Amino acid sequence: MKEIKAYIHNHRIADVIRALKESGLCNTDGGCRNLAVIPVKILLKAMDTQEQHYSIELAEAVINESKLELICEDHQVDELVDIIGRVARTGQADAGWIYVTDIVSAAAIRWL
Repeated sequence: MKEIKAYIHNHRIADVIRALKESGLCNTDGGCRNLAVIPVKILLKAMDTQEQHYSIELAEAVINESKLELICEDHQVDELVDIIGRVARTGQADAGWIYVTDIVSAAAIRWL
């Protein structure tokens, strides 16, 4: 199993999720699990001045972004990374990052 994490501009996240679901890899029948979208503050280059704001907590100019996380089977990684990378493009040279890591162990939390 693998974990995919991607940092994506907020205006692209809905399209990415839609494309993942339409692929059949990230729906109730697919092998993609624990699909999560988490709001984050990132130091990426802003698309325009309206996107960037100053964070008092960080004392830096930041943009609000989305961190997409999902768990998948090893054989699904290339296709999922391709979908995310293709759909999340913004036209900027640095529109985000996609990371893939091995899952060493996983255990379900169950009600007894």
